[in-house]
Amino acid sequence: MGRMHSKGKGISRSALPYRKSPPSWCKTDSDTVKNEITKYAKKGMTPSQIGVLLRDSQGIPQVRSITGQKILRILKVLGMAPEIPEDLYHLIKKAVNVRRHLEKNRKDTDSKFRL
Repeated sequence: MGRMHSKGKGISRSALPYRKSPPSWCKTDSDTVKNEITKYAKKGMTPSQIGVLLRDSQGIPQVRSITGQKILRILKVLGMAPEIPEDLYHLIKKAVNVRRHLEKNRKDTDSKFRL
């Protein structure tokens, strides 16, 4: 959807900070963050879920600014990374759900086309 009274498409996304250094108010160190990441990965959480949980409950804005590595890179070093990339996994999951829906609703040509 475009804007009503101005130009632009209005694509929303988060704006990452320009500085790569961790903020002065964030007092957690790298080892603590890595321990939290491994704890949540053992529970079966995906890297994006871990990042959201660290941001919302622990107050860690960017894992990369504190540890110097992204969450997936940390999990790969520890051997805990998922076999299939997360985005591909969700696409497969969505296709399976649409196929299951099409078995029940054969005349739903719109979802068949979108598959």
